[in-house]
Amino acid sequence: MTTETMTNGTASRARWHHLDTILSTASPYADEDYVPGSETVSVLEGSKILVIGAGGLGCELLKNLALSGFKDIHVIDMDTIDVSNLNRQFLFRQSDVGKSKAEVAAAFVEKRVPGVKITPYNGKIQDKDEDYYMQFKLIICGLDSIEARRWINSTLIDMVDETNPESLKPLIDGGTEGFKGQARVILPTLSSCIECQLSMHAPRAAVPLCTLATIPRQPQHCIEWAHIIAWPEQRKDDTLDMDDPEHVSWLYQKALARAQEFNISGVTYVMTQGVVKNIIPAIASTNAIVAAACTNEALKLATSCAPFLTNYMMYTGDSETGLYTYTFEAEKKDDCPVCGQLAQNITVDPEMKLEDFLAMLAERAEAQLKKPSIRTEGKSLYMRFPPGLEESTRPNLGKKLRELVGDGEEVGVSDPAFAIQFKFRLNFGK
Repeated sequence: MTTETMTNGTASRARWHHLDTILSTASPYADEDYVPGSETVSVLEGSKILVIGAGGLGCELLKNLALSGFKDIHVIDMDTIDVSNLNRQFLFRQSDVGKSKAEVAAAFVEKRVPGVKITPYNGKIQDKDEDYYMQFKLIICGLDSIEARRWINSTLIDMVDETNPESLKPLIDGGTEGFKGQARVILPTLSSCIECQLSMHAPRAAVPLCTLATIPRQPQHCIEWAHIIAWPEQRKDDTLDMDDPEHVSWLYQKALARAQEFNISGVTYVMTQGVVKNIIPAIASTNAIVAAACTNEALKLATSCAPFLTNYMMYTGDSETGLYTYTFEAEKKDDCPVCGQLAQNITVDPEMKLEDFLAMLAERAEAQLKKPSIRTEGKSLYMRFPPGLEESTRPNLGKKLRELVGDGEEVGVSDPAFAIQFKFRLNFGK
């Protein structure tokens, strides 16, 4: 080995001086199996982890993980880079607009942190099977989609085999909205899961169609009118593409004209994008704080150098309440449709029509199902697929619940967005 090689190697290792200090120091708080020193450093470097999402939170996660000693990182993201991303998704440049987020982010971090291998996948998490997810030591989510969170949560829980401890893959979930954020650690089947906490992410309230069509009161109503009513009427032959600037500009102009008609101010192009794409406000500093918390949990889980979060941390940094964080243990629910064993109890009016009950499942905070099908133990009440079965069960939509099920009877509800069946016990009430 030459002097130059030794010098370069020493300089390279000096980069990880503080990390080596942490992982080489005994701690009374560490796991009882924790062995400080080079062995633990090797475990960290050999840990294969997956990051889901390469947006505002994902960029911070990839940077932090690479600089925390992880050498084998995979990243999934289905989106391409938009010019609006550049103010906070710092791994991207103007010349990257239109390219895959996962691929550009991976290449950028690999170039800046020698020795780190980041494998990108440009696509959906649903494209991958259980064998793919089984290869990772842990998974970190930086998603802005509740549906995607619910999918990976149910997939990881379904993967758990009690006879194989390696089948349990810890899930670290981070999320931000403006000055607020959260980080949580989920041990599939052992701790509270995303579905257990679903009511904390209530669905966006729907605006009555009559309000949109007659007398709007807010700028958002004008935008929804352009989106839901004007586009299908005036451009029915065109498929609306939320990422097409021409389409969004058309909606903006229509919404602006309607707002002026009703003396409503506040309609902007950015607001139009936010409403039709359901964009969540993002602030770079919040992303940085939440990503740092998630990376700390990944380091602790991979090395056992310190106790990991049990199991939820919330962060608020807005001007009204000031800086505030709070950690607590969210409880595992026995009637959770994903990790529980019991059916959820729902009190319903027996005179309610089946179609109204299915619509209610989309609005309930603990359900949020978009396209539900429903059956009892003995028969299908309404099935969306295949077309033949949908046609034969369609008449049931107009029937009252008391005509289809008994008081206290269990029903199974499925949704194409999820790989599980939700169980509900319908209790008749007023």
